[in-house]
Amino acid sequence: MVAKTLDTDILILGSGGAGLFAALHAHKAAPELSVTVAVKGLLGKCGCTRMVQGGYNVALAREDSIERHFMDTIQGGAWLSDQELAWKLVVLAIERIRELENELGCFFDRNPDGTVHQKAFAGQTFDRTVHKGDLTGIEIINRLAEQVWARNIGRLEEHRAVELIRSKDGKSISGVLFIDMRTGEYVFVRAKAVLLATGGGPTMYRYHTPSGDKSCDGLAMALRAGLPLRDMEMVQFHPTGLLAGMHTRMTGTVLEEGLRGAGGYLLNGAKERFMPRYDAKAERATRDVVSRAMFSEMRKGNTTPHGGLYISMGHLGAQEVRKQFKGMVERCADCGFDLAGGLVEVVPTAHYMMGGVEFGPDCTTALPGLFVAGEDSGGVHGANRLGGNGVANSTVFGAVAGDEMAAWVKSASHREPERAAIDAAIEFCERPFRRGAAASLEPLREQLHGVMWEKVGILRDAASLQSAQAELQSLDEALNDYCLPTPVREFNLTWHDWLNLKSLVAVSRAIALAAAARRESRGAHFRTDFPDSGSLEQSAFTSIKDGVVTMKPVAFTRVAPGQTLLRNVA
Repeated sequence: MVAKTLDTDILILGSGGAGLFAALHAHKAAPELSVTVAVKGLLGKCGCTRMVQGGYNVALAREDSIERHFMDTIQGGAWLSDQELAWKLVVLAIERIRELENELGCFFDRNPDGTVHQKAFAGQTFDRTVHKGDLTGIEIINRLAEQVWARNIGRLEEHRAVELIRSKDGKSISGVLFIDMRTGEYVFVRAKAVLLATGGGPTMYRYHTPSGDKSCDGLAMALRAGLPLRDMEMVQFHPTGLLAGMHTRMTGTVLEEGLRGAGGYLLNGAKERFMPRYDAKAERATRDVVSRAMFSEMRKGNTTPHGGLYISMGHLGAQEVRKQFKGMVERCADCGFDLAGGLVEVVPTAHYMMGGVEFGPDCTTALPGLFVAGEDSGGVHGANRLGGNGVANSTVFGAVAGDEMAAWVKSASHREPERAAIDAAIEFCERPFRRGAAASLEPLREQLHGVMWEKVGILRDAASLQSAQAELQSLDEALNDYCLPTPVREFNLTWHDWLNLKSLVAVSRAIALAAAARRESRGAHFRTDFPDSGSLEQSAFTSIKDGVVTMKPVAFTRVAPGQTLLRNVA
C-alpha cells in the first residue's frame, strides 16, 4: 500500500542536464509554482551528463553556422531525424551555451584571444565542440546542481520511479508511483505536469559506458503506459571504451572522441593501423562506421590480450596528450595503461540510445501532462548521434520543457489517479518478495549481456534477432519467477537490481523488435542480411507501441536528400 502521498505542481524525473535545466527554467518562469526533482541517486552525483567527457556542439565561430551544424546532424543521422527537432537543437544550443557560461557559471576552455575553444569531433565539417578539458560534464552538472540547491526547488533523492499513473478518466497523467529506497515504502506523487528525463543508459550490453544504476527505467515506464517510442533499434556504440578486463567496472568507460579528433590511431592486435581500409575519413569517421570497422577487425581475430583493439596517441607527443586529455591519462593510468606514450586497449561500448518517446518541439507527448527531454526522447538524432550533440540535446530540450511545463500548469489542476493502476504497479514490484528458493541474479544478467552483445549488437541479421527475441522472453519469465533472499526492504539493492533487469529486458525486447522490422542498414543499425541503406527519399522511422512496430515516413520539412541548406555547395 502507499505509505505517503505528496503533491507538487511540476515533477521532474531525473537530475541530469535535462532534469536540472528543466527545474531551473520552470522555477524562473513561475517561481510561485512548486517544482520537485526526483532521482534514484543523489542530485548532482548521478546520471549520464556528469560522465560527459568530450563537450557540447554549438555553432559559435564566424566561419560556422547553424545551417552547417544542422546539415551535419541530419546527414550524420542518415536522414532519419525529425528535422524540426534537429533545427531547434542547433538554434537553441547557442542560447544555452551562453546561459551556461554567463548565468550559471560554467567555465569552458578558451583560446589565447579569449574566444571559446572548440575542438574536433568526428562526423562534423567544422570544429565546434565546446569543452572544459575532458571533464565537461562535471563542470556542467556541478554548476546546475549549485543553482538548484540555491533555489526553492524540492528534492526527492533516493526515490525510484516505478510507474507513470494516469488520471482516473485515463485521459492525462496524474502522477508517479515511487519506492523510497531508504525505507522500501511506496510513495505516490501527484503532479499537474511530469517530465520524463531519467536518461537512457544501454547497460543491457556486455560493454557499456553508463554506470550500472542506469537501466532505462523511463523508457520501460513509457512502454507500459502505452506511449509510442521511435527509433528504438538505433543504439549507438562508442568506438573507444576502455578494456581492462571483466574484473573491473572501468571496462566500458569512454575514452572520448577528442582522442581520435586530435589524430589518435586505432591499431589491431598486430599493432597495425586499419581504419583507412574501411573509410576515407579513417579514425574521424562517424561512430557507427568506426565501431563496425573495429568489430569486423575483432571478428578476424586481430585482437589484444583482452580481446579488443588498441588506441595510440604517442605519435602526437606525450606532453601534449597529457595537457589536452589530463582526465583520461589519469583514468588509463589507474588501469595500468599509458595513454600519453603507449597503447591502451579499447572495445566498442554501448553508449547512447537515439530512440525514445515520440515528442514534439515543445516536449509534449501523446499523454497530456507528460513531457519528455534528453535521452528518454526520440527523433532528434535519427540513426546516429554526433558526439557533442548529446549534452546539447539534454540542455536545450530540458530548458524548453521547463518553460512549457510552467505555462501548462497555470491552466491545469491535480487529477485523481487511477487507483487500480497504483495497485497493479505495487503488485508488480512486490512479485520477488513471495516465498521460494532464492538464487543469484548474476546468471540472468550475464545472459542478458550475452544475447544483446552477440545478437542485437553492432552487426545484426534476421536469424539472430529472432533468436534474441525468444531468449529475451525466456529471460523475462525467469525474472518473473525470481525470489529475493531476504524480506528486508530498506536499501534492498537486490530488489532494485531485479527492477533494473526488468526494465532492461523490456527495453531490450523493444530494441530487438524494432531492429527486426528495419530491413535495411542505417547509421547505428546494420543488418548483414540487408546491408544497403535503402532509399533516402523514402526514409521511415520505426514506431513501437503495445508490442507492434509501424514504419512512419520521415517528413523532410527543411531539406530533402540530395539538397543542402548551405550556400556555394555544388
